Amino acid sequence: MASRFRRGGTVYDKHGRAYVVEDVEGGIVYCSTESGVETEFPEASLVTEAEWNARHTRTANDQRGPLGDRLYERVKASRVYMMPTAKLDPAASREVLAKVERLLPGILNFTALVTAERALDAEGDGGLSDLSLVKCREVFDAAKPEIRASLVAGLFGSPPEVFVGLGRLGDNLMRAMLEKFLDAYGTEFNQFRAGRR
Repeated sequence: MASRFRRGGTVYDKHGRAYVVEDVEGGIVYCSTESGVETEFPEASLVTEAEWNARHTRTANDQRGPLGDRLYERVKASRVYMMPTAKLDPAASREVLAKVERLLPGILNFTALVTAERALDAEGDGGLSDLSLVKCREVFDAAKPEIRASLVAGLFGSPPEVFVGLGRLGDNLMRAMLEKFLDAYGTEFNQFRAGRR
């Protein structure tokens, strides 16, 4: 099956950063930035220039006024925010959230944005890379601590009960889990932290 990405074409990641396609192989798009930095992405995490322009225009229109508010209401009403995936202690959940943010600043913002993007992806509105981090974080912070802890645990690839349990143990075990997270999301997370949000 032919890829929709072509060598020399411009593509965009979910944060709106532009790249030039160098090659496409096995579902991976090899790209470079304007400054010559090389990177790679799964095809599903990029959009073509035409797709970007269409979605960007639609998103800009949707986020003005009441339509924009409805976008975040849809995120808030999504399945991921409706109930925790496990029965968790609220106090322990708050504790682990504070610990993980202390050890890896920005992780809660990243989780809030990724969660909103995934919620919209599930509704067929993927690629809305102009989401407001402030509004995504408002939705995230309004959720019960058990739900927030479950969402972070999901990014870490950990059962929520295990993740929350680590909050009451020493920092070293949590650092080991953070290393696993960075192995999986390190490039994306570093790009997120470097971006202007």
